[in-house]
Amino acid sequence: MSTLAYTSIEEIPKIHATARAAFQSGRTKSIEFRKAQIAQVGYLIKDNEQRFKEALRSDLGRPDQETELLDFGPTYAEVKDAYSNVAKWAKPQGIPFSINWFAMNPRVVAEPKGVALIISPFNFPIFLLLTPLISAIAAGSAAVLKPSEQTPAFSTLIAELVPKYLDPELYHVINGGVPETTKILELQWDHILYTGNGRVGRIIALAAAKHLTPVTLELGGKNPVVIDPRVDVKLAARRLLWGRFSNAGQICLSPEYVLVPEHFQDTLVEALKEAYASFYPEGPEKSDSLSRIVSSAHAARIKKLIDETKGTIVVGGQADVEKRYIAPTVVRDVKEGDSLLGDEIFGPVLALVPVKDVDEAIKFIQAREYPLAVYVFTHDKQFEKKVFSNTKSGAAVTNETVITAGVPGLPVGGIGPSGYGYYTGKHAFEQFSHYRVSLKNPAWVDKVAFFFRYPPYKPENRKYVKATSSSLPPRPGKGVVSRATKRWAFWLLFVLVGVSSAALTRSRRPQLKA
Repeated sequence: MSTLAYTSIEEIPKIHATARAAFQSGRTKSIEFRKAQIAQVGYLIKDNEQRFKEALRSDLGRPDQETELLDFGPTYAEVKDAYSNVAKWAKPQGIPFSINWFAMNPRVVAEPKGVALIISPFNFPIFLLLTPLISAIAAGSAAVLKPSEQTPAFSTLIAELVPKYLDPELYHVINGGVPETTKILELQWDHILYTGNGRVGRIIALAAAKHLTPVTLELGGKNPVVIDPRVDVKLAARRLLWGRFSNAGQICLSPEYVLVPEHFQDTLVEALKEAYASFYPEGPEKSDSLSRIVSSAHAARIKKLIDETKGTIVVGGQADVEKRYIAPTVVRDVKEGDSLLGDEIFGPVLALVPVKDVDEAIKFIQAREYPLAVYVFTHDKQFEKKVFSNTKSGAAVTNETVITAGVPGLPVGGIGPSGYGYYTGKHAFEQFSHYRVSLKNPAWVDKVAFFFRYPPYKPENRKYVKATSSSLPPRPGKGVVSRATKRWAFWLLFVLVGVSSAALTRSRRPQLKA
């Protein structure tokens, strides 16, 4: 594997200060500037596609087609979405019309938060690093990127390309391991976005709390699948194995375990075997369609989980830790307490957990932390509704796995232990934006309406106060009691007097002679 040059500890505060000064220059306020930088992110990838493929082949043993499908494609979609919509996203937004406040022109203005820190994982380094960057740029924020030290070829390449394609004062790359990341987290950022595991997510959230820095966390989790025995089992098997074995299972949205009715497990196993044979006709170890685990340490961890399972291995199970190879593996009859049902596996191992029925499947999910996704394979809308309405997750997906992250317009994010906040599209733009309230109250309002707010308070002014207040909804079981008619009459008078006052003021202004 490649050797990664780490950023010096002494240089990190200087990078932070440079990004801060560049942001304060104000040049990110221009929508045209933002669009140009967003486009440049796209061309940073496009001009170097072959180099990125080679880097990810080195780091992950990644087949080129997976890089094209799961990294290039979704990132290009984010570039297009942000480029086409940034002007609309950044446009000041009015609030719903209110007779009480319309004269003051209340608005909400999306302003950039400042300097963002984006820490990405190894598994989809292009998409998970550059998609948040695109959103930060669209919001007008500066950004410092911290790619994973476990992908040295990619991280070296991105450090070379970012200053060539993007404003080198606003956008930076810091490479390193634990000491460098610790130093980064000592600094004050305006927003931190982290994608990875829950253990590190907690460390980052604690570090951010010292500065009251807002955080977006995408933490994955153990994503369950609930199988309806009436489903198209062959189609379900192919989609399950694709979602679990793509990128060697190193996908936060991968299905982790399948809750299958006991009487249907044999049928599902046979369908999975058939799909497996079609995926790897020469065997997975010789296949050029299977990625490798990111490091020998991770491969050893996954091998240990397989070795300790009490379930029955249906296919796979082989491992070569030094070559970072874990065979795509399916294990049946996995029971509560098994090694495969503890922490997230993050590898190509699919566990089949037999249950009595859908109710037992739901209880099994409810007893665990909220996952990033719950998957259901069914053609029955009531079955689907029952599972989704009784579980919580970042995504609820029917008859498919993984691909929601690549759908433009859909936010990607978890709930609770699987994370909070979003990192794609308009939803991520909002993460990197501060919504600042704007209100402009003309002088004539005091003359015709809000005069009663000033001391000395007079008993006769209380009627005006009441006229401006909102009526409550009907008391449950009772009729409607409302002051709406009086309030509308008051404000109608207010508007008429205000318009007259404004017109009178204009008529009294001195006129310039030609």
